[in-house]
Amino acid sequence: MPDPAAHDALARDAAETESVFSHPVVRPDATAAYGEHPDQVIDFYAPRGNQERVPLVVVLHGGAWRAAYDRTHMTPFADFLARRGFAVANVEYRRGPALPQQGGGPPVAGRWPETFDDVAAAMDALPALAAGALPQADARRTVLTGHSAGGHLALWAAARHVLPAGSPWRLPQPPPLRGVVALAPIADLVRAVELDVCGGAILQLLGGEEEFKQRRESADPAVLLPTGIATAVVQGRTDLTVPHTVSEAFVDAAGRAGEMVGLTLLEEVGHFPLIDPAADACAVVAEEIAQLAW
Repeated sequence: MPDPAAHDALARDAAETESVFSHPVVRPDATAAYGEHPDQVIDFYAPRGNQERVPLVVVLHGGAWRAAYDRTHMTPFADFLARRGFAVANVEYRRGPALPQQGGGPPVAGRWPETFDDVAAAMDALPALAAGALPQADARRTVLTGHSAGGHLALWAAARHVLPAGSPWRLPQPPPLRGVVALAPIADLVRAVELDVCGGAILQLLGGEEEFKQRRESADPAVLLPTGIATAVVQGRTDLTVPHTVSEAFVDAAGRAGEMVGLTLLEEVGHFPLIDPAADACAVVAEEIAQLAW
C-alpha cells in the first residue's frame, strides 16, 4: 500500500524543484575570467541601490559537480542577495564531462584535480577581480556561501590552510573570510557515500573507490577541522537530495575537533528553497549571511 507521507514528501520536493528553476536567469553586471578555460569565470552583481562599501558574498553553485548544472541556476539567488545590499560574486568552475559515463549511467561528477584547482584559483584571484568589477565590494568583509555540492566546495575553500602539507591548494594562513554559510552541503563525504547522495557523485568526484580514501584527506570538510573560520550550516529537515544527517555528521565532527559550527534546521523545507528567492527559507539564509558579513 502506498505510503502517504512518502508521497507527500516527493510531491513537495517536486514543487520546490519546479519553483527554484522557474525564475528567469539574471544577467550579471560584470564578468571576469580567472583562467583561460571557458568555465573559469566569475559573474559579479552590484548591490542594488547602495553605492557604499558593502560586504562581498561569494556564491558557489551546486549540481553534484556535474556539467549539466552551471552557475545560471544561482543567478536569481545572487540577484536576491544583491537586492539585500550585498556585492555578489557567482563563481563558475570545471565540473564533470558532459558525456554519460560508460555503462549508461549519469554524467561523471567533478574532475580531479581541476574542480579543486578552479575553486582555489577563483578564491585567490577574487580580491583583485572584485576590486575591478565592483568598486563597492569590500573584500575585507567576505562571506563564502554555497549550495549542495557548492556547499562542500565552500567549506573546503575555507579549510585550505589545514590541508595536508604539500597540497598544491594549501594556504600558509587562513583565508581572509568573515565566515562560511553552507547550504545543504555535502559536508561529510563518508556519510554522503553511505547514503549514496547524488547517485555516486562523491566517489566520481574523487576518482573512484580506490582513490577515495587517500584523496578524502584533501577533499572532505569533515576531515579538515578545525578551521578557525566562523561557520554556519543551513539545512532543510525534509531534504531528499542531501539528507540533514550529512550536515549533522559534519557538525558532530567539528565538535569533536573542538570547533562550534552553527546548524539551523528548517522544518518542512527541502533542498532547493534555501536558494529560491520565492521561499521564506531564502530570507533565513540571507540573515545568516548578514550576521557574519556586517
